Amino acid sequence: MRRGLPLKVHAFLERRFPERRVFLKSDTDTRFIRLSSETQLVVVTGLTLSVAWAIVATAIVLMDSIGSGNFRDQARRDQQVYQERLNVLSTERDRRVEEALAAQDRFNAALEQISVMQSELLASETRRRELETGIDVIQSNLRQSIAEREILRRTVLDLREKTAPDSPEQVLAATAPEQLAFLTDALADTAAERDQIEADAQSALAERDDLELELQLTAQRNDQIFRQLEEAMAVSVEPLNKMFSSAGLPPDRILEQVRRGYSGEGGPLEPLALSTRGEEPNPDEIRANALLNQMSQLNLYRIAAEKAPFSTPVNLGQVRQSSSFGYRRDPKTGGRRMHNGSDFAGKTGTDVFATADGVVTHAGWDNGYGRLVTIQHAFGIETRYAHNSNILVKVGQRVSRGDHIADMGNSGRSTGTHLHYEVRVNGNPVNPMIYIKAARNVF
Repeated sequence: MRRGLPLKVHAFLERRFPERRVFLKSDTDTRFIRLSSETQLVVVTGLTLSVAWAIVATAIVLMDSIGSGNFRDQARRDQQVYQERLNVLSTERDRRVEEALAAQDRFNAALEQISVMQSELLASETRRRELETGIDVIQSNLRQSIAEREILRRTVLDLREKTAPDSPEQVLAATAPEQLAFLTDALADTAAERDQIEADAQSALAERDDLELELQLTAQRNDQIFRQLEEAMAVSVEPLNKMFSSAGLPPDRILEQVRRGYSGEGGPLEPLALSTRGEEPNPDEIRANALLNQMSQLNLYRIAAEKAPFSTPVNLGQVRQSSSFGYRRDPKTGGRRMHNGSDFAGKTGTDVFATADGVVTHAGWDNGYGRLVTIQHAFGIETRYAHNSNILVKVGQRVSRGDHIADMGNSGRSTGTHLHYEVRVNGNPVNPMIYIKAARNVF
């Protein structure tokens, strides 16, 4: 049975692949090669496998080529969508900047109006005091005229008493001309003084009415100015407060730190005093002092915003964000590693800017970072700018937000030209886009 199976297989192969002979003839000899059924089966099987492998490999290459083309098209579409999104964000940022500038203009105009208002109030108070002084003078003159009239009456009574022994006809005849002249002059003077007093009193009443009307108009203007200032302060302070909160910086603690450490120009404003008579503050004074406190707070916000990295390290219209903060596939080893910053790809030599005021603590080569610039800011914040082609600052140099500090490059552990940007708070890395997005609707 065991011998019968190979014979059957051989017979089957003989029917399908009969034995063949290949003759090789030369000038002097003739030879042949014998091809058995098994040999033919092996050759046919090998050729079949080779043809099948070629077909499969060709199909795989074609499918990969088609897939690569689709991936490139998808990448181009994604890049176009991302660029359109950047353009929209840039337009939105410009619009917010224009709104902020307009609010600043309204704020400056309101400051000018309140300055004019204060001058008008001081002038009104001066005129009121002058008017009070004039009324006092008029009252003094009136009292003096009354006293002189009383003296005149007593003089006439004394004369009558002195001339009593004489007869009435003789007294009248002797003193009539002098008494008549004296009384005429006294009455004329009294009438003139009375007319002058009445004229002065009417003038004082008219001026008082004008002053009261002017005070009412001034109060209305003051109320309008206060409302405009309060609206401008609300529009200016609220976005800044939201910006610091979104970045994880407690506004109260940040402002207190700036208030303690800032002593140069632009410090807290002094309270406004509208009265010079030692009276209790009126509602306008209270509102004005509240506005001045808000102005002081806005000034502190401005100082704090310059010291925190709310700006972008590059012009976003010239670069694209190639990698974000967080775990990612390492471009060198292929493993999964933590990426402590944000990468912005662009052309070699692209300007790199400081994102906040600070002091340069490192400016040179640093292993994987390549040419690195490190800046120490306030509030325990540090920023790093890596893989530069050229460094434009020195250690110990004080820089301001927006200063050109380096040029983009491909130095250090890098696969292409880009900027690696880091933000560290008390030594711990945080996502830089938190600060950039928090300031997107403010600056």
